[in-house]
Amino acid sequence: MATQDGRKIIHVDMDAFYASVEQRDDPSLRGRPVAVGGSRRRGVVAAASYEARTFGVRSAMPSVTAARRCPEIVFVPPRFDVYREVSGQIRTVFARYTDLIEPLSLDEAYLDVTEDRARLGSATAIAAAIRAAIKAETGLTASAGVSYNKFIAKLASDQNKPDGLCVIPPAHGAAFVAALPVKRFHGVGPVTARKMEALGILTGQDLRDRPFDFLQRHFGSYADYLYGAARGIDHRPVRAQRIAKSVGAERTFEEDLSDREGLHAALERVVDAAWTRIARNGVSGRTVTLKLRYSDFRTITRARSTSQPVGDRAQFLAIGLDLLDQQLPVTGGVRLLGLTMSGLVEQEEDRNVPRQPELPL
Repeated sequence: MATQDGRKIIHVDMDAFYASVEQRDDPSLRGRPVAVGGSRRRGVVAAASYEARTFGVRSAMPSVTAARRCPEIVFVPPRFDVYREVSGQIRTVFARYTDLIEPLSLDEAYLDVTEDRARLGSATAIAAAIRAAIKAETGLTASAGVSYNKFIAKLASDQNKPDGLCVIPPAHGAAFVAALPVKRFHGVGPVTARKMEALGILTGQDLRDRPFDFLQRHFGSYADYLYGAARGIDHRPVRAQRIAKSVGAERTFEEDLSDREGLHAALERVVDAAWTRIARNGVSGRTVTLKLRYSDFRTITRARSTSQPVGDRAQFLAIGLDLLDQQLPVTGGVRLLGLTMSGLVEQEEDRNVPRQPELPL
């Protein structure tokens, strides 16, 4: 199989990043199940240590559920300033090997190492050097996937976690994808995964067996991406210093809500999920947008901009609640609430990928 665009891509993903930082800085937490964020009474888990994950504790899980699954779990408040500082150290390591760095959040990034700037001889050697430097300089472990495109590199980084390295060369890309469950594919969320399951699509091979017109009929414009992914094809370049234009969350309710108290409580839960994502991405913004979908599916948005970036969760929630109160009372009920932060630093335009002599994986 050809190397498509001739790129050599590394996806680096820190292992249980927030929780690992807390265990590094507090020796009493080492070896114990740790949840960052939330509490036993309210809130959500922002991150869980591997010890907690063995009990089924996951990020975005309500704290009460986490405590029920793991009674010995230790909740620690997040320290996002520290996580950002450590993330900066990690990106400094990346910059020694390439300028083509696309951060996805504080704890993961794509690197295009097609140009062997450090003269290490292969993308695999570069990934090993990066992981060793991160360990030496931060005391934390990272997993990495090495491949010929972003899609497979991200899948590979999760293959041997924690503290693992997985290399998928072009000749093995399609077979690697075929054997994986589609729910692991980047971009296939729970809703899409359930839809695929209903259509009998459980693995990459199942997806590859479906003709393009079938995918287009059921998944619309998303069919192009799925068709290529099932064949190990992904032409997306690494976009240097990519930053999301907006970050937020929304929730659809099983039963429509109409009373002020219920809507306020629901918006707080949305804010918990949204603020976890905002903090994980290390961003701030000046515009908060409320999304309301009524029982008749009519949808409205209301936004407010501030002179300075929104500083914390409390301010984000306060703006959201005020925007919500301006729409009350409601008739017929609300079926969906969302809150988003935007006005972030704009994405850079895609950069041209250097066409260097091919570097071995």
